[in-house]
Amino acid sequence: MKSNLPSLVETMSQFLRLLVLNIDKRNTKIIWFVFWHCAETGEKITAIVVFSLGVASEIAAYKLIFMYLYSDAIQDIVEDCLLLDAEISPASRMASNFEKHLSIVKRRATIFWCFICCNGILYVGEPILLPGRHLMEDDFILFGLDPIFESPNYEIAFTACALGVFFTCYLTSNISMFFVVMTGYIEAQLLSLSEELTNIWDDAKEEMTGNCSLTLEDNRAIDQFIQNRLIDIFKSHTACVDLAKRVDAVLNRSIGTEFLLLVISLIAELLGGLENTYLELPFALIQVTMDCIMGQRLIDACDAFSDAVYFCKWENFNAKNSKIVLLMLTNAQKTLSLSAGGIATLSFVCLMSVLRSIFSAYTTLGTVVH
Repeated sequence: MKSNLPSLVETMSQFLRLLVLNIDKRNTKIIWFVFWHCAETGEKITAIVVFSLGVASEIAAYKLIFMYLYSDAIQDIVEDCLLLDAEISPASRMASNFEKHLSIVKRRATIFWCFICCNGILYVGEPILLPGRHLMEDDFILFGLDPIFESPNYEIAFTACALGVFFTCYLTSNISMFFVVMTGYIEAQLLSLSEELTNIWDDAKEEMTGNCSLTLEDNRAIDQFIQNRLIDIFKSHTACVDLAKRVDAVLNRSIGTEFLLLVISLIAELLGGLENTYLELPFALIQVTMDCIMGQRLIDACDAFSDAVYFCKWENFNAKNSKIVLLMLTNAQKTLSLSAGGIATLSFVCLMSVLRSIFSAYTTLGTVVH
C-alpha cells in the first residue's frame, strides 16, 4: 500500500467506524467486585489486579467519549492536513522525501496497533490453552454469575470478558493510531521541509546549469527562485505550526487524563505482582511510551527544521531573502510540543519522570500491601 496521508486516513476511518458501539457497561461490576466482594473475602491482591484492569480498560472508553465531544474539531484538523498534503507536487523531491518519512510513521502506527491487538489475543488465548476451565482472571467474579466455573455461568463470563478485552484493545489501538498518524504527519512535513531548505541554494544554482558565468539577469532569476521557494516553505511551516497547536489543544486534556489513569493502573499492576499482571503491564506501558515517543519526535523534527533554516546558506542570499530566512528562523526557534493536560511536555524526559514516579509510588505502597 502506498504510504501517503489519504491512504492512512482512509485506513483509520475504516477501523474507527465500528466505534459507534457503546462499551461502557462494566463500571458497576468492577466497583462491586473491588470494594464489596474483595472487602468481604480479604483478597487484597485480587482486588488490586481487578482494579488495575478496570482503570486501564476505562482509558479507551474515555478516549472514545472525548473523540465524540471534539469530533468537529478533529474533522477540521484531518481536512486541513489533507488540503496541505494536496499542495505537494507529486513529481517533486519534497513528495519523495515526505513519502519516505510518512512510511516510517505508518510503520510506527502499525507496530503499535499490532502490539496492542496481540496483547489482547494473548490475554484471551492463555486461559483457553490451559487445562480445565479458566478465565482471564480466575478470581474475578462477574456480578450475578457465582459459582462462575459452572455452566452456563462460565460460558457467559468468558464471552463477556473476551468481548470486553476485544473492545478495549480495539478502541485503544485505533484511537491511539489517530494520534500517532496526525502527529507523525506534522513530523514528516517538518523533516521534508528541512531537506528542501538544506538544498535550496544548490537547487537555485542548478537552474542555471551550463552557464560558466552568471549575468545580472541570472542572479535575479536565482534570487526570485529562492524567494518563491522560501515563501512556499514558510507557508507550509506556518500551516504545520497551526496544525500542531490545534492537535495539542484538542488532545492535551485527553492525554493528561490518560496519563493519570495509566500511572494509577501501572502502580496497581506492580502492586498486584508481575506474576499476576505480566500481560497487563505491557498494555499500559506501551501507551505511555508511544505518547512520549510521538512528543519527542515532534520536538526533534522542530529542531531539525531550525537547524536547516540556519544552514541553508543564507549568507549567499540577497537582503530580501535573508529577511525571510530571519523571520523563518525566529518562528522555528519556538519549538512545537505536545503536552499532557498542559502540565507535562511529552518527551523522553517526561517518560523517565513518569517511570521514576511509578517506581517510587510502588516502593512506598508495596510495604503496606504486602
